[in-house]
Amino acid sequence: MQRKNIVIVGGGTAGWMTAAFLSRILATQVEGGVRITLIESEEIGIIGVGEGTFPTVRNTLAAIGIDEKHFLREALATFKQGISFVDWQTRNSAYFHPFSAPHNLNGAELLPYWILGCAEPGLSWCEATAVQQQIVGARRAPKRLEDPDYQGPLAYAYHFDAARLAALLRTVSKDLGVKHLVGTVSGVELADSGDIAAVLSPDHGRLTADLFIDCSGFRAELIGKALGVPFKSVADHLFTDRAVTLQVPYDRPDAPLASATISTAHEAGWTWDIGLESRRGVGYVYSSNHTDDDRAEQVLRDYIGPAATDLSARKLKFQTGYRERQWVGNCVAVGLSAGFFEPLESTGIMLIEVAAHMISEFFPWDGAMKPAADMFNRLMANRFEKITGFLKLHYCLSKRDEPFWRDNASSSSIPDSLQEKLEMWRFRTPSRFDFIGDYETFLPISYQAVLYGMGFVTNLDAAGASYRAKKSARARFAEIAGMVPQAMNHLPAHRELISQIYHGSRWNLGQRAAR
Repeated sequence: MQRKNIVIVGGGTAGWMTAAFLSRILATQVEGGVRITLIESEEIGIIGVGEGTFPTVRNTLAAIGIDEKHFLREALATFKQGISFVDWQTRNSAYFHPFSAPHNLNGAELLPYWILGCAEPGLSWCEATAVQQQIVGARRAPKRLEDPDYQGPLAYAYHFDAARLAALLRTVSKDLGVKHLVGTVSGVELADSGDIAAVLSPDHGRLTADLFIDCSGFRAELIGKALGVPFKSVADHLFTDRAVTLQVPYDRPDAPLASATISTAHEAGWTWDIGLESRRGVGYVYSSNHTDDDRAEQVLRDYIGPAATDLSARKLKFQTGYRERQWVGNCVAVGLSAGFFEPLESTGIMLIEVAAHMISEFFPWDGAMKPAADMFNRLMANRFEKITGFLKLHYCLSKRDEPFWRDNASSSSIPDSLQEKLEMWRFRTPSRFDFIGDYETFLPISYQAVLYGMGFVTNLDAAGASYRAKKSARARFAEIAGMVPQAMNHLPAHRELISQIYHGSRWNLGQRAAR
């Protein structure tokens, strides 16, 4: 069989992660595999909003064949165990969205028993049913140095330097046989069928392929400009459309290192605060209809404090939404060219992963594009729709009184599918039957964390008699509480583990002696 050719337009995380994954799965170095060429321009930078990932990235990096410690060092990555939400429900409120699943009661959910008051008073849902919130609060890591690659006692993802991650994936891709071209794409040649016949480059001429992958970012050179596939905005549900960012150095090299994204609500949006080894990445995501750029930058600087005084800010504009058709003819959009969500739950790289996995599964070896495209489009459009609802859930339950938050709580801004679920969840807890697995990114445990972290009330009085294991539930909650000290003793400080991975035992010896 003649080898198939793939051309990827654009680099960055989307282009190079797709290239690395497909080169491994579709066997670029084996006879009968594919040939992959990636063309990128040196003049176009990496957007790099958020610098966070979803736990699925561990499986993707493992499938590509990257050693975890090598990844951590090369991408300047740290561990992420979830998201700490501050001031979202009201000012001075807080809750945690963990990556680890809650413990259960002999296979049954503990959530109804927490709602019915069987846990220790004052404990949040996540505190009562798992140890991860407490571990994050103590700045502990989710694993130990001796644990196997991509495994540990607690679920985790990573924070990283976007440019460094793209550089690592580029090196890995080239080692796997991906051909790297540096140059611009000046045009697209369409065939009579409407497919892409070639992309044109002043530097490299006419590039042909069986499949073109558009990783050109917001420019959407292939899927948007050449093929004219429309972009579906979800701005009527999700209002943020701007971001301003700063890179903030630590005040000392051994500063405690957070192992969760800290997301703090403000008057017209929210800040992310991400801890890397030598700096924090901090940004304010906001709605231009509810504030102006100067005020937004001031909010960010006020949040950071004196450390922001001499730092230069970077400002970004974006549209929130997606293309309902992301595979058209012989072109697939991956990354920002396919769609974009604010980095509230780190969905950006996860959506790149999902697209790359599906392209490898659906790859049209026989040349029949339409069946693959139809399935891909159905799955991706539904996934984007479900993510829209989940992100809206974070906003619509807020009790804050600023215009931005009042508008978010208005029923007119809530997707109908989410509104229906909220009505049902007033009298029962979210369950697996509310979700269609292959369309979902976030499962019931994530909805539960946000719902009850935001103070949502589920009234189980009518169904109370069906929960007959209250005594066992109380014992189980007590047992879970007893796990916290043990976890604290077994898991190292996050800073300590990262320093051991980056620098061997130097931190371990020097810092332990100093403490």
